[in-house]
Amino acid sequence: MIANDGSHSLLTLAIGLATVVVFMGVCMAISVRVQKLTVVDTAWPLGFVLVAVVSVFVTNAGDGMPAPQLLLLVLVTLWGLRLAAHLYHRNSGKDEDPRYAELAEADGRSFAQVALTRVFLPQGIAMFLVATPVMVGMNNLGVVGWLGWLGVAVWAVGLFFEAVGDWQLAQFKKDPDNKGKIMDQGLWRYTRHPNYFGDACVWAGIWLVAASSWAGVATVVSPIAMTIFLTKVTGAANNEKGMRKSKPGYDEYVRRTSGFIPLPPKKA
Repeated sequence: MIANDGSHSLLTLAIGLATVVVFMGVCMAISVRVQKLTVVDTAWPLGFVLVAVVSVFVTNAGDGMPAPQLLLLVLVTLWGLRLAAHLYHRNSGKDEDPRYAELAEADGRSFAQVALTRVFLPQGIAMFLVATPVMVGMNNLGVVGWLGWLGVAVWAVGLFFEAVGDWQLAQFKKDPDNKGKIMDQGLWRYTRHPNYFGDACVWAGIWLVAASSWAGVATVVSPIAMTIFLTKVTGAANNEKGMRKSKPGYDEYVRRTSGFIPLPPKKA
């Protein structure tokens, strides 16, 4: 295990929390102004990039950037900017996401109240929780060891599944002949949610990089929380509710295809 300045990690966490609060507050104001909760989709990955950049400034003493710090900054930035660009392109010029529209309508309160209590506040809390390896890991000193490079490998697998899965789905939707059909090609043949599986791997990899110190090990709640969010809360579970209603034959796809971890499809 390499060294980590525990007291400085607490300072980084505190400033990181303040960063998340301010950032999500600004994004919520934009959301209320344009009356679209979908704003939070693009804000989500950008928030992690901002936390990583702020953490660099908090922890860097001006005598060069330690290797673990540089590695975490690169991993988070590459992941965050790619996902933000994808989500912005996907949502740009379109109406409110049906999931958010249904949420706002069912809640019955004002748009601002729904935005605060149902979207930006819970996602802000989740962002801080998931970003803890980034903030704590920025205080790791020394060189990147085998555990850190294992983290890079897991992160790379995750980015592959997330980016390729998103690209394959976008190409599938571009073809008008596929309207109303189920995407069961490419990576989607082996898992119903390659992008969510990839996201979980990305954050498991980032945690492994931070886990080169004992303080970083303690942030294991991050990949656990992210996986729970993706599979049980806002990710796959929420997505599949709508798919079962709108896609005939989706139940058959569920029977033959793994829900999360990529596996060979089952025979009909």
